[in-house]
Amino acid sequence: MTVTETSIIPSYDFDKLTGWRLDLPSYIEPGTRALCLYRVSTGKQLYHSDDNEPDIPMQRVRCREFCERMGWTLVCELQEEGVSGHKVRAEHRDKVQLIKEYAKQGKFDILLVFMFDRIGRISDETPFVVEWLIANNIRVWSALEGEQRIESHTDRLTNYIRYWQADGESQKISARTSNSMGVLTQEGCFTGGLCAYGYQYVKRGRTNRRKQEVFDLAICEEEAFVVHTIFRLAADEGYGAQRIANHLNAKGIKNRSGKNWHPASIQGMLKNILYTGILRSGESRSQVQEHLRIIDDKTFGIVQDMLAARSRKHEALRSKPLNTRGRSLLSGNIFCGHCGARLCVTTSGKGRRRRDGTDVVRMRYTCQTKSRTHGDCDGQTGYTVEKLDAIIESIVRDIFSRVNSLEREDVLAITNAVPFETIERLGDVLAQMSAAALPAYKALMTATHCQNIVDALDLAEQVDEYILSPSIASPEDAAAEELAFILPEKAAKMIRPHINLHTYGQALLASRNNIQTEYGLLERRDGQSIQIIGQQKQEPQLGGMELG
Repeated sequence: MTVTETSIIPSYDFDKLTGWRLDLPSYIEPGTRALCLYRVSTGKQLYHSDDNEPDIPMQRVRCREFCERMGWTLVCELQEEGVSGHKVRAEHRDKVQLIKEYAKQGKFDILLVFMFDRIGRISDETPFVVEWLIANNIRVWSALEGEQRIESHTDRLTNYIRYWQADGESQKISARTSNSMGVLTQEGCFTGGLCAYGYQYVKRGRTNRRKQEVFDLAICEEEAFVVHTIFRLAADEGYGAQRIANHLNAKGIKNRSGKNWHPASIQGMLKNILYTGILRSGESRSQVQEHLRIIDDKTFGIVQDMLAARSRKHEALRSKPLNTRGRSLLSGNIFCGHCGARLCVTTSGKGRRRRDGTDVVRMRYTCQTKSRTHGDCDGQTGYTVEKLDAIIESIVRDIFSRVNSLEREDVLAITNAVPFETIERLGDVLAQMSAAALPAYKALMTATHCQNIVDALDLAEQVDEYILSPSIASPEDAAAEELAFILPEKAAKMIRPHINLHTYGQALLASRNNIQTEYGLLERRDGQSIQIIGQQKQEPQLGGMELG
């Protein structure tokens, strides 16, 4: 789309070599001298004047308009043609070096860009270029995003994150109207590419600029049934990609090529937002296209939470077991007490015969550090499954035996005459609760200040609505985890000394409606606030219900 200047925007006379304005007014109000920087990444994004000179009209018009609205005097315009803000570092960009030199000389007061990423997109450099300018008394503004301030730790962190985080920036996406593919995607049009499993190509009379009929997507009912099966196994049964692939292959269900399913294909499908009806092209996203929806948002969200919780990139934060239905009691839920690595179940490959004539395969929990990565661990390599499971089973039975030893009258007296059916129901719910869910329940009891059996039962039945991160034990941990998640490792290490982790962590928890407990960080899956249902007392009278 070609952008042309209108009569609203005044024209100025600039030196073509230096970019400095030739028709400056005799008086300029202090602090209002603006220098504008325009940049496009490729030559294809350029427009050309009647004299075949390269031009960036859209950015130029928007910035001039903004200067007029703010009452600033535009003193200089610099533009970079075909310069990638992601690949070319600042020291190799003549215009950036020129801006820094002009700043040292005090020739302007404000750097104005159309969007902040016009300054650059290099994660370990651009934020510090902005900080340098601000430190040298240059105000940095975007015509779309406002002023970048560095007045607090939060401002500084926001500046850093701005250049590392591209996802979810809807304003940027909508502003990039020159990207025709993105615009089409936002309008709900399929822009080409591989047809995802579960869909098929159709023609509905839509044409491109060349008047050629193009394809759209439609649901393939036969394949959609398989997609439903895959997501059901993941969300309801806790299956991982490998187990889902094994299940489909065992059922004789082939992929589109008529071959067996591969776990990598399943993993990609589980992450594909298209199944919720949202088209994607690069950074652009469409609104939900109901005619393309195969999976509902709730199911898709459950699966994404599960994948994130099991990700090996976030081992310390993992709350979901890798195997929920293994033949061992502790499969996927036990860790080495020496190095902290997960213990996995292995077999010897050869079975042995019991005295009764039955065959059994020897199973062991083995430390991944010693058995797979050959790292530094001073513990033993393996633990017999039967012995370790027997210990845990004995502990569980002992706990329940002590509960069963209580007389009904004693229980009723302790709980202030709560109906025994309620207590029985709570006991049933707790007995069925997984080992991974129990810490979350403890945290939920603490966070809500629960002090009676009825509320405890309600919370036990709602525990799946909450997420517990046991490794986050303080606001500092929350801040560090956020930085590690959104930034590359090198960048996170570089900026941590400049951030007040406690302050940022507190602000982060407050903004996300999270509550810090002794069991870790607790949050609702839907992002809503956790409601307090009682006033915490110094000595809670839970009548034997203490779960710590």
